[in-house]
Amino acid sequence: MSIRGIARRLGISRNTVRKYLAMSEEEIQARQSNRERRKLLDPHRAYIRHLMESFPGLSAVKIHRKLKEKHPDLPVSIRTVRRYVARLKQTSTLKQERYYEPVLDMVPGVQCQVDPGELRGVLVACQPTTVYFVVFVLSYSRLMYVGLSPRPIDTGTFIRMHDAAFRYFGGRPEECVYDQTRLVVIKERYRELTLNEQFHGYATVAGFRIRACEGYDPESKGKVEAGVRYVKGNGLAGEHFDSWADLEAYMAEWLDATANARKHGSTGESPRQRYERDERRHMRPYLTPSIDFTPACRETRKADKTGLVSWKSNRYSVPMRYQRATVGVREEQDFLVFLDLETGEEITRHALCHGRGQVIKKKSHYRDKARRIADCEAEIQRRLGDDGIRMSALLKKGAPDIYKDQLTGLIRLLDRHGIPAPLLAHLLDQPRLTTSRIEDYLEAYRKRPDLLDELRTGQEPRERPAAAADSATRAMLRPYAAICETGEVSDAVH
Repeated sequence: MSIRGIARRLGISRNTVRKYLAMSEEEIQARQSNRERRKLLDPHRAYIRHLMESFPGLSAVKIHRKLKEKHPDLPVSIRTVRRYVARLKQTSTLKQERYYEPVLDMVPGVQCQVDPGELRGVLVACQPTTVYFVVFVLSYSRLMYVGLSPRPIDTGTFIRMHDAAFRYFGGRPEECVYDQTRLVVIKERYRELTLNEQFHGYATVAGFRIRACEGYDPESKGKVEAGVRYVKGNGLAGEHFDSWADLEAYMAEWLDATANARKHGSTGESPRQRYERDERRHMRPYLTPSIDFTPACRETRKADKTGLVSWKSNRYSVPMRYQRATVGVREEQDFLVFLDLETGEEITRHALCHGRGQVIKKKSHYRDKARRIADCEAEIQRRLGDDGIRMSALLKKGAPDIYKDQLTGLIRLLDRHGIPAPLLAHLLDQPRLTTSRIEDYLEAYRKRPDLLDELRTGQEPRERPAAAADSATRAMLRPYAAICETGEVSDAVH
């Protein structure tokens, strides 16, 4: 057979076939009898293990770069390192990023895992649309329900989706598990949770417990995390709908015919059959609470990029973190109240303006420019003492329109260089200053500090040693003098 034919038959490269054909039988026998042949990277095995243990998840590309930094002449490719690392992972016990424990089968009727998601670009009425949804999965049977929304989900919508899910299940579980979304948890401190008051009220009346995962730990509710991926990949991806009602009808049919009828990969049973046989009788009775949990605000407005919200021909400010965000709006007697749509909490309130075309804003909603200037002046005074007050006054006189930026620039100059005392005294004698001019003075002083005294007294340069000719000295002095007179720097200084 030809070399190509042998390589194709054995599934190896032609170079390997050539290498063995060129060897004698004794060489081949010796090579094949040595089953513990050393790999090129074996001398660096300890270092590679150290990298893999110290930085779990480190890529083979990064390990290759680290090896080349230590051993520039090491003749290994990224592919070689990748194969070696893969083999090392199979034969070595390495530290993991986190530890996992097997999860025991859940008790029927106890837990439901809940997680929001979104999918962009779904075609609804021929328009790319972002579909917002919430997935509910019963942990024992894996029975699933999906609530849909054309808008970002607020607390009221979240509650209505729970109501629909429990009616779909035909009962409620003992607890629902969530990640730390603001729809449920406002903040956490030492695992002490501050809950969304509106949602907590619903859960209390409906009769189920709220359990929140630790922050940044979605795997503790892995059943619903897998459900979100399933809804995106199997349910919505690749579909288009004539209207939103068509999308809702499709999702209801998909749940009954596909998601809850399939053979589940973990339980090996259909979620619907497992639910009807083992779990339905353990679910608690559920009746829609008679309390109205709809947010109190009926109107919403979107703040512009300056943090202003239009309301009845006037504009009112909200805190800058709500720039371009949608907020709730509610009138209360003589006040206009703005609400966070997720939490229902009050953001701010203004006295209602009965005129037209007015801008009503609070200074606390914006950066306080006067306060920042005062802080910069205090910092310069701390560093330069009373001279700092005089220096700030000169900057204000030299560039009043950009005074804050001049102060900030001076502080950076002081951080990098400082100002020598002789030069500082000379600067304070100037009628006005700018930060760029101070920087030019510093550059000139760094090159020829000995000329400053002669320049300030108006004397001609004194005789210098032979190593520095008078012509060269005068040439150095002329641009220095130009700085002091005009504040401009010639190319000779640089």
